[in-house]
Amino acid sequence: MCGRFVQFSSLRTIADHFQLDPLGEELTANHNIAPTQEIYTVIHQNGRRVKKFHWGLVPFWSKDLSGASRLINARAETVAQKPSFRTAFKRRRCLILSNGYYEWKGEKGNKQPYYIFLPDQQPLAFAGLWEAWQPKDADDDQSTYHSCTIITREASSSVRDIHHRMPVILKPEAYDRWLNPEIQQSDYLQNIIDTDYIRKLKYFPVSKMVNRAQNNTPECIKPLQ
Repeated sequence: MCGRFVQFSSLRTIADHFQLDPLGEELTANHNIAPTQEIYTVIHQNGRRVKKFHWGLVPFWSKDLSGASRLINARAETVAQKPSFRTAFKRRRCLILSNGYYEWKGEKGNKQPYYIFLPDQQPLAFAGLWEAWQPKDADDDQSTYHSCTIITREASSSVRDIHHRMPVILKPEAYDRWLNPEIQQSDYLQNIIDTDYIRKLKYFPVSKMVNRAQNNTPECIKPLQ
């Protein structure tokens, strides 16, 4: 599972790392991203483009937005079959920009949070899906609700001691194939998330201040002494 994550890299760093077309406004850092918040993603739209989507997928056929906070993750093992995800899996894929994520370990009521990141501490990209939802009475694009979800899988050995699941962190060489809207073969896409993901991660314990989403400062990712 992935229920909280972090994005704090500068616009220049993100643009260089993800080979993006020129960006406008500076990206707003967030050290404690929670479900339903707006997050930065990359989609393919005449080149790679940064878009803001709400975290928590709302399928296009949903009656309302009430389930937005539930579909923050999609399991890699079933993403191609689940009604909530299968259309987006074929047609609407994205990279979800991040620097790392949080996971908790321990007894209920006294769990210790950990910050998990790449060994070189570079920005990373979760494999994601996105949707555009509109209410039935919508008459313009202003009412469109854009949302996304993070694909997760069985944890690699590097983080299995912390949690049995992990987000699919794509290798940079897989970005183009993942974003390409012309590729819609489920077996091909499944192979990407099964094989082209980063397995080696590092982690350290952090303050329990991250338990509250309102706490959003660099202190959240400071190693616990």
